[in-house]
Amino acid sequence: MFELHRPREAFRRKHYLSVLLTLVVSASASGARGQAAQEKPPQTAMGTIRGVVTALQQEVQSPLEGVQVELKGGGGDSQPAVATITDSAGRFEFTKLPQDSYTLRVNQHGFKPFARSILLGANETSVLDIALTLDTVVEEVEVKEQTTPVSSESPSPASTVNNAQLETLPLAQQKFRDALPLVPGVIRGLDGKLSVRGTSENQGMLEVDSAKTVDPVTGSFSIPVPIDAIQTVTVDKTPFSAENGGFSGGLTRIETIPPPSDWFYKIKDFNVSLRGKNDHLVGVSQATPRVSFGGPIGGRKLNFSEVFEYDVRRDPVRGLVWPHNEIKTQGFNSFTRLQAILSPQHLLSADINVFPMRTQFADISALVPQTASSDYNQKGISAGISDLHSFNSGALLKIAFRYTRFDSNAHGQGSADMLINPEGWGGNFFDSWARAASQLEAYPTFQLAPKKWLGRHELKIGADVTHRSYSGNSLSHPVQLLRQEGTLAEEISFTSNGPLSASATDVEEFIQDQWTCNEHLAIALGGRLTSETAGRTTAFAPRVGVAYLPGKNQKTIFRAGAGLFYDHVSLLEASFAHNPARTVSVFDGTGNPIGTPILYYNAYVGNGAGSLSSRVQSAPSTSPRSFVGNIEVDRQLWSTATLRVSWLYSQTRNLFIVNPVPDVFGRDGLLGLFNTGTANYHEFEATLHFRPVPHSELNISYIWSRTRGDLNTVSNIFLPFEQPVIRPNVSGILPSDIPNRVVSWGTFRLPWSLTVNPVVDVHTGFPYSNVDVQQNYSGLPNGQRFPTFLSLDSQLYRDFHLHLPFTEHGSRHKVRVGLYSINLTNHGNFHDVYNNDASPFFGKFTGFQRRVDGFILSFGN
Repeated sequence: MFELHRPREAFRRKHYLSVLLTLVVSASASGARGQAAQEKPPQTAMGTIRGVVTALQQEVQSPLEGVQVELKGGGGDSQPAVATITDSAGRFEFTKLPQDSYTLRVNQHGFKPFARSILLGANETSVLDIALTLDTVVEEVEVKEQTTPVSSESPSPASTVNNAQLETLPLAQQKFRDALPLVPGVIRGLDGKLSVRGTSENQGMLEVDSAKTVDPVTGSFSIPVPIDAIQTVTVDKTPFSAENGGFSGGLTRIETIPPPSDWFYKIKDFNVSLRGKNDHLVGVSQATPRVSFGGPIGGRKLNFSEVFEYDVRRDPVRGLVWPHNEIKTQGFNSFTRLQAILSPQHLLSADINVFPMRTQFADISALVPQTASSDYNQKGISAGISDLHSFNSGALLKIAFRYTRFDSNAHGQGSADMLINPEGWGGNFFDSWARAASQLEAYPTFQLAPKKWLGRHELKIGADVTHRSYSGNSLSHPVQLLRQEGTLAEEISFTSNGPLSASATDVEEFIQDQWTCNEHLAIALGGRLTSETAGRTTAFAPRVGVAYLPGKNQKTIFRAGAGLFYDHVSLLEASFAHNPARTVSVFDGTGNPIGTPILYYNAYVGNGAGSLSSRVQSAPSTSPRSFVGNIEVDRQLWSTATLRVSWLYSQTRNLFIVNPVPDVFGRDGLLGLFNTGTANYHEFEATLHFRPVPHSELNISYIWSRTRGDLNTVSNIFLPFEQPVIRPNVSGILPSDIPNRVVSWGTFRLPWSLTVNPVVDVHTGFPYSNVDVQQNYSGLPNGQRFPTFLSLDSQLYRDFHLHLPFTEHGSRHKVRVGLYSINLTNHGNFHDVYNNDASPFFGKFTGFQRRVDGFILSFGN
């Protein structure tokens, strides 16, 4: 354990240290700039190396902007590497070069590394275009016959979904969240929440262009990004780089598409789906048009792009009667980006994301009618600016800021008491809340020029300062628990504790070294120092990763890593004590009360000796931490197939759990927020990536996993909506526990220029618990399971190229027409179960999720 206990003043010292680090980074950059200005090339330097960097996506190349290209001469350690940044057309150029042998390198996140040797003659111009290959969702590993430097193989590889896959894979909704379950180790539960490495999404982190982009209050992935603005989505279950922090789960990173240097436009999904009943049209089922366009503003030095999505949906829920069976969603998402190329080595970017959305009857199911459901609304804006400068020495400086405003609210359909009976919910949902939150983040990083010492070192230092705050309210009305015959068994009433508010400032510094010892061995070493105003005063998280390529052919890669991760205290946890207090009254079969009502006060309970009442504190003084380790082997079986086998272990401690304890203050009880929760996750993965014929690929993964821990985590109790009944906490099988899973997807070219993209997902059914009339566990918690889940999804399309008159680039206009189907076999994947042992339907599954078909129509250049 690397936690250091110091007084709160230590946070201020760490805050000053972060400011000092920023100044040092700036000073180092200024020194590097001055040194670069003083360096003059010899008079005989006349050669030039130039080219274009592109991304290769399904046989289509698109230029990459803002990519660092490094050139290293053959003069040994005495000759430093130089670097430049590609412009909006992906172009790069090195001029006034002497006759020599050079090595050109590109190491861009989300792409496979590139390295090429060039022999440049006197007064010669060498043109070398670089086509970078995107990593795939199955964590494809390229193992070549010839010697490949081990630095190209990351000790902690991640899974990447690129833009072409987001467009062509069959997704229930065209949202990046729907693509994440294709990654081994990512599960989407029955409640819609994502689980990465056995942890809920609010324990993980979503970064957009390296900035934290989550709900500032809960940490959930509630801020959308249009898929047409996304270049890659990367899921990292083992993010061992010290650059990553502020979470105890997995890391999801989104890199957006830079604005282009040539004008473009795309119009997608502009067809409207209509719904019919009894041979009559009854309204719009779905309308999700997407428009994107952009280009240069006053030349090629300033470019912009705009991506706009409008979303209207009426999603039916099986088990309820039409027209009272629909979840209604309406909103839009606008993502605007500007990029200024100040010089070949200086890039300035800015973006703004606007995302209002309204959802009616958000949580209905076969057992929850619309009248008992909750509406959810959100609106917000996220704006960022980033300054990237590359120096001739090979150093790289990035300074970025991001501000996020996120307002949300939820409420029931009325003020009637909520009713819970053995057959489902009735009345009106009991809780309503409103939150106005904001987050400001600054994150400077400085990557030093590569150094030679017992190999090659790429050192990076940086800081991340985040301030989060919110204000709001929460109001609740009574909940009645009814027996099957309709008599009252229990009543829960609520007392308001006033307005909700909380704030927190987190200061983090890191240092990371990518050490390439030789062509066979690479070691990643780093550490991250964290200080929090809410949570741990000071904590240090060391990380290490190793990649080893034995033998000459290097067809096998061994990887291993381990590290500590410290999570933030969410503002939902920091303001827990101000939630409405609960009073529980119990009644017999004749309606008479049993005993006296018990009032449960909300409070945070610290660790230590003594009674619970003596350990009550005003705010959390610690935060969750996790230890993660993995071992992995990648093997090229033959030229078109690669096999990966891995083992991962994660242990999380100090999770916040909610537990009701009676008779703490005399007859009154305590609804305590304890930091004693634990979770353990084991995972075995075997993945085969296979290209049977050109232009086709097949990916198959088998995942065995085991997830155990405390059930009453804050995420399970309060997200997305507060549970009306809070049972005593127990430890056991977690809701995301899926022991066996096979997921497979592919891309296949068919005759007549058709392309088909199938996805198959088969896994053990989700766990659930049986309960009694008072919602107490009846039997082993999560000891029951839904039937095996099976879904075959497919998308079939064809592209038509049009030559429009009076256009300069008529051949570039393209129309895509196709069909998609979700759950093509109409397999009985149930969403709900009558789990109350007093129900006459006890044990019956319901809410069958039937097949969904749709039409694809898009147009663009």
